[in-house]
Amino acid sequence: MQESTSLARPSADGAGLTTGALARRLGVSPTTLRSWDRRYGIGPAVRDEGRHRRWSPGDIVVLEAMCRLTSSGVPPAEAARLARQGAPPAPDAPREETRAAPAPASPADLRRECRGLSRAAVRLDAPAVQQLLDEAVARHGLTTAWQEVMVPTLHAVGRKWETSGDRYVEVEHLLSWYVSTTLRRHTGPPVSATGPAAAPVVLACVPGEEHSLPIEALNAVLSERGQVTRMFGAAVPAEALIAAVRRLGPVAVVLWAQARSMATLALARHVAATRWGVTGARRRPLVLLGGPGWAGRPAAGMARPSTLPEALETLAGVTGAAALTPVPGPV
Repeated sequence: MQESTSLARPSADGAGLTTGALARRLGVSPTTLRSWDRRYGIGPAVRDEGRHRRWSPGDIVVLEAMCRLTSSGVPPAEAARLARQGAPPAPDAPREETRAAPAPASPADLRRECRGLSRAAVRLDAPAVQQLLDEAVARHGLTTAWQEVMVPTLHAVGRKWETSGDRYVEVEHLLSWYVSTTLRRHTGPPVSATGPAAAPVVLACVPGEEHSLPIEALNAVLSERGQVTRMFGAAVPAEALIAAVRRLGPVAVVLWAQARSMATLALARHVAATRWGVTGARRRPLVLLGGPGWAGRPAAGMARPSTLPEALETLAGVTGAAALTPVPGPV
């Protein structure tokens, strides 16, 4: 962890830290520390007369290395061996202005990042989860970090929950929260829509749909590219969505539906048919249907991107006043 020098300081009475105090400082659970002690021998060198663990500065240095290695994807048994041998600390990240363009990550490297992130989430190690997410974005950029690290890890944690008899629900919630936090931290401030050339892209989950992370990722990348967006988030009521489209006159509307039961084509068609503008030159938005809820549904005249890059490519072709779809006919 980053505060290694302060963590290694002994307590005021010189007796070392208790397990609870050390767990709070490291951002892991006391159960994790006891498990590492029992399984891998990563425990305090000295115990008091009551057999309570007291962690010395040297013990803490080993634990810091253990946390760092497991969070980077090293299996716990191997991490324990390296930590006891005095694994070197992770190098500091280069300064932004001198950082070279990142080389494409290999599939093996990405899988290791996913494993490290998943293990940190299972430990409920929030500091490590946040650090790994920030590092993934810095290393790969938002689009690749979302597709190759965040999504696979979210799916892996979801499968773990589904196959464990409703255990690990807290893990999924913690990981989702910090993924959302990371995406929002990398979302720029809203851009003003000044004139038809800056017509926004509207992003919304359909009514009843609470899974908003995919459109949060799309919003973050669009914001990074300077696109005007209006994000409405989860479970937007149909009437509110239609009202927003009429008021904003967006160039495109992205509707996300995770569940098939939520994907209402009638609403999508209503949005796609919504018109505005001067007489004789009415316009309407391009509708993008995102998410597995739309699978197998006929969607004539609407885009169906299956990945974040596909959605970005589709939107790149329609942003700007010239790309708005003209709708001839009377008012």
